[in-house]
Amino acid sequence: MKYKSLPALRSSLIRSNLIPHSLRQSRALPMVLLLALPLYSHALPSDANQEIKLLADKATYSERTGVTSYSGSVIITQGTFKMTADNITVNLSQQRSINSAVATGRPATMQQVVTQEKGLAKGQANKIDYNAVTGIVTLTGNAKLVQNGASFAGNVIRYSLKAGDVEATAGGNQRVELVFPPSNSSSQTGIR
Repeated sequence: MKYKSLPALRSSLIRSNLIPHSLRQSRALPMVLLLALPLYSHALPSDANQEIKLLADKATYSERTGVTSYSGSVIITQGTFKMTADNITVNLSQQRSINSAVATGRPATMQQVVTQEKGLAKGQANKIDYNAVTGIVTLTGNAKLVQNGASFAGNVIRYSLKAGDVEATAGGNQRVELVFPPSNSSSQTGIR
């Protein structure tokens, strides 16, 4: 799989609003782009064409607002995408498709097979916001994302299910932590 060049990846992240305006001109941006490269990929296109299934102990629906609330061991699935939480609130469009979902739990979790090569991406946080229109998942509070042996941890992680782009942000006294697996190549030397 070929990665996008840094300028192309930067443009892609800015267009998709994954990079906050305050970071777009920052000197930290090249580091964010370099760290996002190992996780850059394209999600399975078949997921968006699959049925959406929600399971919960209790569900309430408001016809007027199009808001459905689920509580008690909630599970939402669509293709390879799966989200679990204590509570999930779903906003439906006029056509009864999901516009967005907010999951809360200790922790709430999400996972999706990004590509056959990259495998399963798994995330967890105290709160997960899923925007079905943009394909952006925002993990907030003790957030962690793992994919292909690499992991991101921070206060807030924004993850594009469509593109696989990642942005991690620290909060309070917490710093962003990134862990990359060792290379399988025996010709490369590591830090000694």
